[in-house]
Amino acid sequence: MNLRELISALNDFASPALAESWDNVGLLVEPSPPHTVNTLFLTNDLTEEVMEEAVQKKADLVLSYHPPIFTPLKRVTWKTWKERLVVRALENRIGIYSPHTAYDAIPHGVNNWLTKGLGACTSAPLHPSTAPSSPAGGTHRVEFCADAEHLDSVLSKIKDIPEISCLTTLPARVEGEEQTRVSLNCSQKALLEVVALLSQNSLLYHKTEIVLLQKALLPHTGMGRLCTLSEPVSLSDVIERIKGHLQLLHVRVAVGASRTLESPVKKVALCAGSGSSVLKGTEADLYLTGEMSHHDVLDAVANGISVILCEHSNTERGFLSELRDALAVHLQNKINIIVSEKDRDPLQVA
Repeated sequence: MNLRELISALNDFASPALAESWDNVGLLVEPSPPHTVNTLFLTNDLTEEVMEEAVQKKADLVLSYHPPIFTPLKRVTWKTWKERLVVRALENRIGIYSPHTAYDAIPHGVNNWLTKGLGACTSAPLHPSTAPSSPAGGTHRVEFCADAEHLDSVLSKIKDIPEISCLTTLPARVEGEEQTRVSLNCSQKALLEVVALLSQNSLLYHKTEIVLLQKALLPHTGMGRLCTLSEPVSLSDVIERIKGHLQLLHVRVAVGASRTLESPVKKVALCAGSGSSVLKGTEADLYLTGEMSHHDVLDAVANGISVILCEHSNTERGFLSELRDALAVHLQNKINIIVSEKDRDPLQVA
């Protein structure tokens, strides 16, 4: 596939608009066009060892879940390992694409995969995603009434303001007077101009209503998951299920105050990777994530919530095999998709 065609398909699979605002997602490194992709290489972290593997396996595009370029690079030299990744990628005509938190949010993404380690359960996003664009092309609806004397002049000026849509007029009777009710949708920027215009006429301004247009929530989409198990199970059973799902010999566990390893677990709040900010304040029997700060763990335990920590990338990496199969279907088996064998969590139990 042509690189641009493939990027478009990957963006359709998980829109970059679903990623967190602080994230750096999408195509990060692009070889000079035209660039054909025969082999797509999946990894959780793009390290130098993994890049060497991608070169050896003749990858044309690396999909790295974590963006290897996050903070801006001021130069591209051989001095630091992240700069060397860019050099190696361009020398070998390998593109780099990162979806990161867009894959956290989608219904068929990382967090959904992580819920499968709990057993039978229902789940919903902890922080639902909203539609990327505002409804009807604007962020606000403005409505006001105008008499015949002012109507044409006001409408003429409003039509000159950019980013206004859905402009409608309807007959209205106000305090026994025949008037026209004007309704329009506008952006945040246009709203300032509309208000400035209407405020020039005190009669118009005092009859003005401004409504914030809420973006629609996307079903089953968003950060984190709150899972309700079909049947309560003991904390020790959940631990074993998670270890089996993530193929780990060990996890770290903090038992909530007044709880034991045999206490029942019914509600689990989870977030792949680093979950403190997503999980904080959620009522649950258990928090499941890769890593949390020491003080956030103390807060959870004090509130009677147990915590399972599996290390950051261990809660994400297993998704790659499922992703490979899903992308094969999405891309109609047009390209070869392989998962890195060198990608691993940097932390080990000694």
